[in-house]
Amino acid sequence: MKVRNAPTLLQSGIVDVTFGPGVRIVNPVNLYGCEVGASTFIGPFTEIQKNVVVGCRCRIQSHAFVCELVSIGDDCFIGHGVVFINDLFEDGGPACGDRAKWKPTRVGNRVSIGSNATILPVTIVDGTVIGAGSVVTRNIEKPGVYAGNPARLIRSLPE
Repeated sequence: MKVRNAPTLLQSGIVDVTFGPGVRIVNPVNLYGCEVGASTFIGPFTEIQKNVVVGCRCRIQSHAFVCELVSIGDDCFIGHGVVFINDLFEDGGPACGDRAKWKPTRVGNRVSIGSNATILPVTIVDGTVIGAGSVVTRNIEKPGVYAGNPARLIRSLPE
């Protein structure tokens, strides 16, 4: 077979990652330049980019995408297909690698994020539940169950 204009092939894998003890990973994954806390589980087809910190005893399910500038606390659950965003397209299009335009996301402790949720650059307080398929567009400052697009408080939870 003749190949014209052969593509550059890049390899996924685990590069330059700091792991706490007892971390479990199901391959294939793409993890680079991040920190993963003790006793955390990472499912297959997950990407965690550089400058991400994942706390201890977390569970990150398959097909999750955790972009740069995300911090996830301890004892969190990140469902299947959850996507974190750091570029708000403030100029009408992607920042095209201009990291100065990217924004951080902070997920507190004991936060559960349901499958296929999208998390924009926000802060989510400890003890919050985000429903499956929700889009979080604003900071969540009060523990509760949030769902919808945009995510709204459905039910309060004790602090």
